[in-house]
Amino acid sequence: MFLLFFSVWLILNGKVTAEICVFGVVISAALFYFMCRFMEYSMRKELLLFKLIPLFVRYFWVLVKEIVRANVCVLKIILSPELQPEPAFVYFETALRTGLAKVMLANSITLTPGTITVSVEGNRFCVHCLDRELAEGMEESVFVELLEEMEAEEERWR
Repeated sequence: MFLLFFSVWLILNGKVTAEICVFGVVISAALFYFMCRFMEYSMRKELLLFKLIPLFVRYFWVLVKEIVRANVCVLKIILSPELQPEPAFVYFETALRTGLAKVMLANSITLTPGTITVSVEGNRFCVHCLDRELAEGMEESVFVELLEEMEAEEERWR
């Protein structure tokens, strides 16, 4: 977070001089101290974020791949007159524990064309799918596996 504060400081100043850098370090350190003191932030969380960056990058690329794949499926349904979509509501449960992981899963499902997360109650998800084919294997999807891996990594750091 300190590096993020300092980077934003430099970007907003538009130039790099010795006094701007010194002042930026002081302000960034003060903001970081404030976060640690009053917002329950810590260096452990900072290091955890760096540890999770490769998983977030992998998750992003899997999301892009799934969006492209779902776009192709929806395009086939739209352009093929003999294919009739079978809309369906799919209910499934996950073992995800954190609210952030559940929100990321729900948003990832909604971002993929042809599917919309209707509700999340506890560990139970309700998803509307344009076609039953788009709903196959949703509870064991790559998204769930990556999010469980992120949660396991976070657990190791506690």
